[in-house]
Amino acid sequence: MYGIKRLAIKIGSNVLTRADGTLDLTRMSSLVDQIAQLHRNGLEIILISSGAVASGRNEIKVKGRLDDVSARQLYAAVGQAKLMNRYYDFFKEHGIACGQVLTTKESLGTRRHYLNQKNCVGVMLENKVIPIMNENDTIAVTELMFTDNDELSGMIAAMMDAEALIILSNIDGIYNGSPGDSEAEIIREIDLSNDITDYIQTGKSTFGRGGMLTKYRIARKVAGEGIEVIIANGKTEAILPRLLEKNPDVLCSRFIPAPKVSGIKKWIAHSDSFAKGEIHINADAAKALSDEKATSLLPIGIVAVKGAFEKDDIVRIYDNKLRQIGLGKVSYNSVNARELIGKKGNKPVIHYDYLYLE
Repeated sequence: MYGIKRLAIKIGSNVLTRADGTLDLTRMSSLVDQIAQLHRNGLEIILISSGAVASGRNEIKVKGRLDDVSARQLYAAVGQAKLMNRYYDFFKEHGIACGQVLTTKESLGTRRHYLNQKNCVGVMLENKVIPIMNENDTIAVTELMFTDNDELSGMIAAMMDAEALIILSNIDGIYNGSPGDSEAEIIREIDLSNDITDYIQTGKSTFGRGGMLTKYRIARKVAGEGIEVIIANGKTEAILPRLLEKNPDVLCSRFIPAPKVSGIKKWIAHSDSFAKGEIHINADAAKALSDEKATSLLPIGIVAVKGAFEKDDIVRIYDNKLRQIGLGKVSYNSVNARELIGKKGNKPVIHYDYLYLE
């Protein structure tokens, strides 16, 4: 009916909360009604929902002063239970089962853990259960946190081979100026060949951790992996079915997807924060990698190896101008890779199948 089978939906904190920080149950119920409609029409839905910290903040009164990490852990522990209870009740009214999946960036850092998470969500979808995913804020501390749930939603959409990702915020999309400017307009379609970073406001949302610039960067990366990404206003009436029906009256920004990439490359694409080292290459190697023809990274093109890593770890790749141009899963550990710098006749340090170029 909608031309796709599997859809990831990310709902931001500012969609689910009122101005005073309490849960907007009317809005939440409306979104569940829409998701239930899509589910009945045969779509597999993966829901990435913010709102736990915001809902927990108004549930308890803290004695004394808490540091940011402790406050986040406390509010999330209380708020996540409250949030899931609401989702459970709303979906139950439609005869739909939902389940909670809490994750951390660290739990997706190895290929084995990544595939375990994928299997868990896959089993839920096979049994018509709607996974409701969120970062586990009770154990995630600053250096292990996702930037926000936009980053998490991008990784989940890629991991689960979703055909589309809808990011619901409290504005209609990406404007070609300040959203408050009467002359600014929504950019309806965004081609990956054009970088519109300069148009985007850098402010963050009231209750979430991210902002529109984060959404844009995540959307570009996910669209580059062959997944359509739509940024829209979650408070617009019947927003989800209208987006999927491509109703021209609905304001939104759509990212035109590139051709599909393999599952392993999707994991590598979202593994920048897990990288254990760096490989620096010369101009000839950078040019070869940028050609349309599939090319692996050979030792002859490497000029430096930095950091300590083991075989099969993720490393960052830098060109001769010190720009990061990609990520890859290495075939050697760092000691052996250094021994091969500039040499001919050896197998690739990073095979094309395990190479993601930005």
